[in-house]
Amino acid sequence: MGLLTINCGMFVRYYGIKELSPRNSIISTKFSARAFASRKPMKISRREGRLSKSFTLQTKETLPEDINGLADMCPSKDGNNNNGKSVDSTPPDIISIPSRSNVLQACTITSGLIAALGLIIRQVSHVGSMEGLPILDCSTEVSFGFELWHLELIIGLVLLISSCRYILLKTWRYFAESSDTANKQVLSSLQLYDYLVMAFLPGMSEELLFRGALLPVLGFDWKSVMVVSTLFGVLHLGNGRKYSFAMWATFVGIVYGYATIMSSSVIVPMASHALNNLVGGLLWRYTSKSLE
Repeated sequence: MGLLTINCGMFVRYYGIKELSPRNSIISTKFSARAFASRKPMKISRREGRLSKSFTLQTKETLPEDINGLADMCPSKDGNNNNGKSVDSTPPDIISIPSRSNVLQACTITSGLIAALGLIIRQVSHVGSMEGLPILDCSTEVSFGFELWHLELIIGLVLLISSCRYILLKTWRYFAESSDTANKQVLSSLQLYDYLVMAFLPGMSEELLFRGALLPVLGFDWKSVMVVSTLFGVLHLGNGRKYSFAMWATFVGIVYGYATIMSSSVIVPMASHALNNLVGGLLWRYTSKSLE
């Protein structure tokens, strides 16, 4: 804005030279026929007089238009010119969308590393517990067992979390923007059947690490639930996700944590997490297509 103001000032001074220096200005100079009558012929003096009048009239006629046209170029105090166009316009946020192969590759590698870390922690805790160390055996506290009533718990968790997500998307603007940005980066280049991979691989691997390994190692009580859930939420920051999304992930982690304690099975949070990922992805795909 400063450069535009300086340039406008230069042009205004150039076009307004008649007002700044009326005596020495070329615009205000009028040739007198009497002053040069003795030196020049009458025809030449008359011709110079007509030229002087024509030059003065032409300058007076064109000067307001030039100034008005120049005023349209100058920004006002609020940063807008007279045409209503903003001078200091901010470009829209550019969201980088990786290719489908890159997304699937990153998801597979990351999920594999997370799952491997969870299995290592479970194995180390098992060996340490067998050796008499004061740590819980993850494989004993949180098993891969499944009972029929676990299915009811999984359905209840999916309904609870999906309903809460839908309500937040409609009522919390920051959460909706954060979720939309993250989904655009990850899901825009994927096919519909790719959503199964993106839903189940992260859901199963993350729950194996957080609820199947870290939760029992830290004590398998409400304190460990809060610690692991907070860590789970913080790690969901970045890639377009803001603090609103981290708060949501923390809440979801608390729900999955208590479900793990209730069932003593890592299958319950795994299945719930994967199904909620799938529902959230399909919901975003449906709403984004309808808006287009």
